[in-house]
Amino acid sequence: MEEAGVDGALIVQPISHKFDHSYVTSVLKKYPTKFIGCCLANPADDGSGLKQFEHLVLKDGYRAVRFNPYLWPSGEKMTNEIGKTIFKRAGELNVAVGFMCMKGLDLHISEIEQLCTEFPSTLVLLDHLAFCKPPLNDKEDFVFSKLLNLARFPQVYVKFSALFRVSRTQLPYLDLSPLLSQLVSSFGANRVMWGSDFPFVVPECGYKGAKEAVQLIANQIPLPSSDLEWIMGKTAAQLFHSQLTVAKHE
Repeated sequence: MEEAGVDGALIVQPISHKFDHSYVTSVLKKYPTKFIGCCLANPADDGSGLKQFEHLVLKDGYRAVRFNPYLWPSGEKMTNEIGKTIFKRAGELNVAVGFMCMKGLDLHISEIEQLCTEFPSTLVLLDHLAFCKPPLNDKEDFVFSKLLNLARFPQVYVKFSALFRVSRTQLPYLDLSPLLSQLVSSFGANRVMWGSDFPFVVPECGYKGAKEAVQLIANQIPLPSSDLEWIMGKTAAQLFHSQLTVAKHE
């Protein structure tokens, strides 16, 4: 982060640690002005995930929660009772819910729309452009249009993150310029935020390289510097009520 000129970051609970948040919690306590935490929702059938979530937010200071649909019990959707309960409670606690649609937005768009409609006060983050790559056919065009259409919900934000996962080209991932342009047109730069996908980004292009790529992608559009400031820090700072400048892009 120091090498890349990044002052602060959102740390998402790693899936490899499942629901044991002890490591991330220790880091949040050690560096309270540098990191903001995003915990992982536990959608267990017994409903214990709600108490876990409340503890992580109210006791340990987490400011976001990730909904990973593939952790839900087989045959269950994120719109089931526990999903709705945690999603609603997140809104009450002013905690953003991040959706990790790794297998495709089209599989989960109806659940996301239903939750946003029923609970409009809950803020939503779509991780990694909702895994939409530059469209190559009508189906992919349609799914990306569905992502853009989520802008009709004022509570929805998009992470322009894990660029190496969604680009079809090598660094600096310039094929993402049209997607970023459309995201900013639909959502506004103040609802788009950059993310690295650390540590997976390191062997791909490096943390610093991932950050610098955004400037090059933005130059292709071209994007005003004021919009880039939102994407590289102001959006996250506003969303998480932090005075942190999350990224410097100078």
